[in-house]
Amino acid sequence: MRLRFGPVLTALCLGAAFPLLWYAGKRGNDLDVYQSQFLELRQRLLYAEKENKKRSRELSSALDEIKRVVAKRRNLTTNHTDDTKWKALNLTRKLPVHLTNLYYYLPHLREYEDAIFPNVIFGQQRTGVSLVMGIPTVRREKQHYLINTLHSLLYELSEEQKNDCVIIIFVAEVNAEYVNSVAESVKTSFPREIQSGVLEVISPPASYYPDLSNLKKTFGDSEDRVRWRTKQNLDYSFLMLYAQPKGTFYLQLEDDIIAKSDYVQSIKNFAAEQSQEWMILEFSQLGFIGKLFKSEDLPLIVEFFLMFHKDKPIDWLVDHLLWVKVCNPEKSAIHCEKEKAKLRIRAKPSLFQHVGIYSSLAGKIQNLKDEDFGKNMLHRAHDNPPAKVDTSLRIYQEYTLEKIYKGEGCFWASAPVAGDYIRFTFLNPLQIEKYIFRSGNMEHPGDKLFNTTVEVLPADAMLRKELIDSASKFNYSATKDGYLKIGAFENGIAEGSINQSIGKIQAIRLSINSDSPVWAILSEVLIKTSEN
Repeated sequence: MRLRFGPVLTALCLGAAFPLLWYAGKRGNDLDVYQSQFLELRQRLLYAEKENKKRSRELSSALDEIKRVVAKRRNLTTNHTDDTKWKALNLTRKLPVHLTNLYYYLPHLREYEDAIFPNVIFGQQRTGVSLVMGIPTVRREKQHYLINTLHSLLYELSEEQKNDCVIIIFVAEVNAEYVNSVAESVKTSFPREIQSGVLEVISPPASYYPDLSNLKKTFGDSEDRVRWRTKQNLDYSFLMLYAQPKGTFYLQLEDDIIAKSDYVQSIKNFAAEQSQEWMILEFSQLGFIGKLFKSEDLPLIVEFFLMFHKDKPIDWLVDHLLWVKVCNPEKSAIHCEKEKAKLRIRAKPSLFQHVGIYSSLAGKIQNLKDEDFGKNMLHRAHDNPPAKVDTSLRIYQEYTLEKIYKGEGCFWASAPVAGDYIRFTFLNPLQIEKYIFRSGNMEHPGDKLFNTTVEVLPADAMLRKELIDSASKFNYSATKDGYLKIGAFENGIAEGSINQSIGKIQAIRLSINSDSPVWAILSEVLIKTSEN
């Protein structure tokens, strides 16, 4: 007998369905509620998916724009090794989504879409570094400190450190002639750093600044001071927004400081030591100098600054931001300070010292000094072999050549001219392995030796005569008085080894080949022999 599976299966399904239909009828009201909630959840998910696709398109568009801008900038900055030039970026860009709140605090920007972007960039647009340093600079009535500040920051950075940082000079002025003069000064002083991308110079569009003529006077400040501090808040905000995508950390500096020689490594070590969440690491107790932020926090910080940019100075706003984040109004001021100290952590000793006297606020004199900075090591001492030292340079006060050779202090002299020399004549001829001559120091990093050669005088008189006739034996050029030119100063330092086949050396001479616009400091002299 053949089984008919169709009818049997139908009967089984109907049998199973009757209890379910009965149960469904009993719980009909609950089912309606669940169905309603399900439909509502479905609608929310569909809306979220729609919004996600919208944001995805926006991000994709933004990424395409970034790629286009980067490609254009690369084209603009290619093949300018000998003549790096200003590059004006005349681009139409939309304000990023996370910055649209700027329109509430600076409503005039609605009419100037590009006003938040720098209209001039000088450098290589470096990104992906560990440390970004921002230096705002403005016109001062008297003394200018920017170049010395940059010398100090760059003085002893290793190549590895230079490759992992970028220093942004923000010329917070809209006068094109002044901006160009500052940029040319930086370019002349640091051509290699500009070309490599360590240094960048930017300037804001004039349309970035709102009308600052009718600001409300507060805290007893004069109209000029209120205008000055308000513009300063806007300057910091602009610089931070530009720096934010370039690296992991952002260090706020000023244009009138000096730095400890190991400041970069000290900052990285201190940041790595922190076991708790922090918002600011302070490497100076003065104002807004030496303040380290996480780049990811900068948009929030800038929004807070702009929200109150007309009300209070920048350092007060930083303190208020911390108060908003962690202080409980129902608890004591002492409790509040303890909570803020968890987010703002102070490092000692200070790594930066304020050296400016004339403020950017006209007529203001400020002799501010960080007592935790201590003293910089202005020279390096070495145990050099006995020698007679002499120089044609005019020595400044007690900073003699003998002091640096013996490791007792610096050698400092007025501006060298072509033909000047510094000479070390050994009491006994020596077999010299290597030498180091370092010019400038942390307090006067610009007082370096330029276009200066290192020359050695072989002790063998017959060899000297032979060298005068033909120096090809050692692939060195020779002077008329028998010295071999074995090296030269680069970026203020001369360092190298000496071909041992030259034999024993009677003297080493540093010969200046052109007039120098600056004074000269020798902060380190090392003559290494097989004996020492």
